[in-house]
Amino acid sequence: MLHEQLGISSIAGLAQACGEGRVAVLAGFGEKTQEKLLAGIRNREAYARRHLWWDAFSVAEPILQGLRALPQVRRAEHAGSLRRKLETVGDLDFLVAAEEWAPVVDWFITRPEVEEVTAKGETKASVRFAGGLQADLRIVPPAQFVFALHHFTGAKEHNVQLRQRALARGLSLSEWGLVPSGGEGTAKAKAGALLGTAGAAAGTIRTEAELFAALDLHEIPPELREGLGEIEAAEQDALPRLVEADDIRGVFHNHTTASDGRNTLGEMVAAAQALGWEYLGIADHSKASFQANGLNEARLRAQVAEIAALNQSRRGQIRVLAGVECDILPDGRLDLDEEALRALDYVVVSVHSAFSQSEAEMTARIIRAIEHPCATMLGHLTGRLLLKREGYPVDVAKVIDAAVANRVAIELNACPQRLDMDWRHWQAAAAKGLVCVINPDAHDTAGLEYYRAGVAAARKGWLTKEQVLNTRSLAEVRHYLQACRR
Repeated sequence: MLHEQLGISSIAGLAQACGEGRVAVLAGFGEKTQEKLLAGIRNREAYARRHLWWDAFSVAEPILQGLRALPQVRRAEHAGSLRRKLETVGDLDFLVAAEEWAPVVDWFITRPEVEEVTAKGETKASVRFAGGLQADLRIVPPAQFVFALHHFTGAKEHNVQLRQRALARGLSLSEWGLVPSGGEGTAKAKAGALLGTAGAAAGTIRTEAELFAALDLHEIPPELREGLGEIEAAEQDALPRLVEADDIRGVFHNHTTASDGRNTLGEMVAAAQALGWEYLGIADHSKASFQANGLNEARLRAQVAEIAALNQSRRGQIRVLAGVECDILPDGRLDLDEEALRALDYVVVSVHSAFSQSEAEMTARIIRAIEHPCATMLGHLTGRLLLKREGYPVDVAKVIDAAVANRVAIELNACPQRLDMDWRHWQAAAAKGLVCVINPDAHDTAGLEYYRAGVAAARKGWLTKEQVLNTRSLAEVRHYLQACRR
C-alpha cells in the first residue's frame, strides 16, 4: 500500500512521507503506526554501525585462528569491545605480534569473506565484510604486544584510570610500553628504547598478568575492563572468580515444535545430551501467545506426560524438566490456571504483549506475576531486542527487590538479540541475593549454543558460578525448584 498509493520505494522516501503526515491518512495506518515507522527508521540509523557480539564473534574467531596459524605470527588476539564481550560491537580489532609483516597483511586482506580493502599499510590494514562489519589489523613487535593488547582491549575509562595509577607510581603506560614518566622524550620513544634493551624492565613483561602486577594489581579479566570499579577491586584482591561456559550443567527456557520451536522434543533433548548437560528444561509458550502457537492447559498436560515418558525411556541419561513460558497478562495475572502450573517442575513468567504500558503499570504488572506462588523465573525482563527495539519502561530495581523477596530467579536471556537482564544490573542484584539463571531461549537445536553468549554477559556482570542456578547439579536444581514452591 505504501508503494502503490504513495510511490514509496526507499527508506528515505518513507521517512519523508511520515514526516509530511501522508502515511497517517492511509486506511489501516494512522498516527501511531506513522510514529512507530519513524522510530524504527531512527533506530536503524542509530544501530547501523553496531553488530551483535555473537555475530561478530562468529566472523572473528576463524580469522583469529588463521592468523595464529601463520608461520610469521608469534602471538595474536582480538581486542576491543569483542574481547570485552560487550553485547554489541562496532568493528573487529586484531592484534598480532610479528617481525615479518608483509605476509600477515597480505593474508588478512585476501580473505574470501573480504568485500573491500579500506586501508593497507606496512603494519596496519582495514577491511570490510558483507553486512558492513569492519575489521582492523595491527601488527607490533613481540615485546610490545602485551601493552598494545591491554591498550586496545580496555574501555576508555579503564585505560584512563590505569594510566593515572601508573603516573602515581612514576611510570607512563601506553600501547608502547610501561616506562619511567620523568625525563625527556615521548612515551613511544622511551618505550622503544627500553624494549630494544635486553633485560630492561619493560621488556620483561610478557603477559597481562605481569603488566597488572607491575602496577600492584591482580589481573583483571577483559570482560571487566570498563572502568566500573574493577581497578579498586583488583587492588584489594576482591575480584570475583567469574562463571565459565564449562560450569553450565543445563538450561531451562527452550521451545519445541509444540509452540514456535523448529525442532521436536526428542531432537532438542538429543542436542542437549551432545553438549554434555545433566538436564534440559522445556518451556514452550502459553496460550496467550497465539502467534507462537502457545499451549493451553490440555496441551500442556499432554506435553508433561510426553516428557515423563521420555524420561522413563532414557534412564541414566539427561533429565528433561517440564516447564512453561507463561505469559504475564496486561494486568499481571498469569495465562494458565494454577492447577496446570503446579503440575510442572518450574514456571518462567514473561511479558509478550502491551509493551506501551507506563513504567509504573509495567512494574506493577511484573511484580504481581513474580508474587504468584507458582512463578519460578522471570524471563527477558525488559523485552528488548538489541539493535532493533528498546525495552519497555520498567523499574528494574523494584523488580529485582520483588524477585529476591519471593525467591524468584531472574533470567539472563542468552539469545544474542536479548541478553536481558542487562549485565550492568547484575553485580548489584547478585549482592542482594538475586539468583541468576542463564537461559538460551532456544527455538531450535542450534540455539542451545546461545548459552555461551549468556555466560559472556554474566561475566561482564561480575557473576560467579555460585550465583548462577544452572551451574548446580540436577539434584541441587530439583531441590531448589521444590523449595521455591509457595
